[in-house]
Amino acid sequence: MDRLDKHTTIIYRNYSTKTTSESLILKIKNYCRKKRIKIVVSNDINLAVKLNLDGVYLPSFNKDFNHLNYSLKKKFIILGSAHNIKEIKVKERQKVERIFLSSLFKRNKNYLGLNKFKILSKFTKKKVVVLGGVSQQNLKKLQLLNNPEFAGISFFEKKKAP
Repeated sequence: MDRLDKHTTIIYRNYSTKTTSESLILKIKNYCRKKRIKIVVSNDINLAVKLNLDGVYLPSFNKDFNHLNYSLKKKFIILGSAHNIKEIKVKERQKVERIFLSSLFKRNKNYLGLNKFKILSKFTKKKVVVLGGVSQQNLKKLQLLNNPEFAGISFFEKKKAP
């Protein structure tokens, strides 16, 4: 994380436990503040507001609109992910700023590939962020989309020594 620039946003998500460690998120938040990196929490608007985070990330399975009832700070970011047209329209109604559209390269159940990705991204005026399978080997292919924004876990993970 030390090499990330100020245009980076960290999304904290942990779906493996039911309780979220507020102390861990606060440690990450303090680190991010020092590095001028934004931090958002996944799927928990209450926690994002309580801990004064930069925003919230709404996964594709979150179809809730309760966050629209909150009085949020001016620069609070709402991000969301989608895999198809129906989910894109839900994210627009949820008033997200950016839609993470997946999966571009990773061949999973949500695999789109370049052509389907281009078509789906035309169904919204929101900024679209590439998600899924971005690597050093296919990074240049993002230029075909005229879309420099991408997200990923494995791309940013520190490689383990053999």
